[in-house]
Amino acid sequence: MGVGWLAAIIIGGLAGWIASGLMKTNTGVLLNIVLGIIGAGVASFLFGIVGISFGGWMGYLISGVLGACILVGLVRAIRK
Repeated sequence: MGVGWLAAIIIGGLAGWIASGLMKTNTGVLLNIVLGIIGAGVASFLFGIVGISFGGWMGYLISGVLGACILVGLVRAIRK
């Protein structure tokens, strides 16, 4: 069960906000949405390689948070 583009924006924003809280970053609303949406794609790809798949709203939120945390960690590693 997929989510629509409006739901992806809402869930992506929530996922980015959660990830920014977990990773202790100070990002704005727009960057939270972008991190959440791109993070969900990254996490879905990485988990797909391993054989794990998430579906629906909750799955998209979980993969968005995990993916956004991965992205924030990568940016921090590159900056150092």
